[in-house]
Amino acid sequence: MALIDDLVDALTVLPGVGKKSAQRMALHLLQRDRGGGTRLGNILGHAMRDVRQCRVCRNLTETEVCRLCDDPRRDSSLLCVVESPADVLALEQAGGYRGYYFVLHGKLSPIDGVGPEELGLELLQQRIAENNPDELILATNPTVEGEATAHYIGRLVGGTVAKVSRIAHGVPLGGEIEYTDGGTLSHALQGRRHINLLD
Repeated sequence: MALIDDLVDALTVLPGVGKKSAQRMALHLLQRDRGGGTRLGNILGHAMRDVRQCRVCRNLTETEVCRLCDDPRRDSSLLCVVESPADVLALEQAGGYRGYYFVLHGKLSPIDGVGPEELGLELLQQRIAENNPDELILATNPTVEGEATAHYIGRLVGGTVAKVSRIAHGVPLGGEIEYTDGGTLSHALQGRRHINLLD
């Protein structure tokens, strides 16, 4: 049973997977899907060995430069700063953005020992100097740390980019104002935009 226990323990490293869920997954693979378990192990091994950070944007990739940075059809006038590779996936799946990215792999958090060096802000400054984008979009999460990170980056690069913008936060599409929390409503009012009535 030691090997089964090791498998269960290994599965608990995944976010949101507790002991019971890990046990259920392990037993499923061992009893009903050994082929799937073997495939999972092989792919996981390859991914752990071969996936690294893109040298340009720090997104996760198998190659030195990721497919997004290597795509000449993207809009070089836009650079979007995000906290994680998951944010890049979300924005790409949403559609509508065709610029480039820079991935911080975190947010400023002095308590956790995360400062500007850990976020690769020197590399961000270098990228801005080399590519000279017209607009830097700060798409960090609307948390205290995310807001602090956006503010810090805005002050850091403010003089080197023509326009620094922050993604809007507010009432979700299809949401109702009466059920929206005060912090979200406050952001929605601060981020309001002008309606052109002449069109």
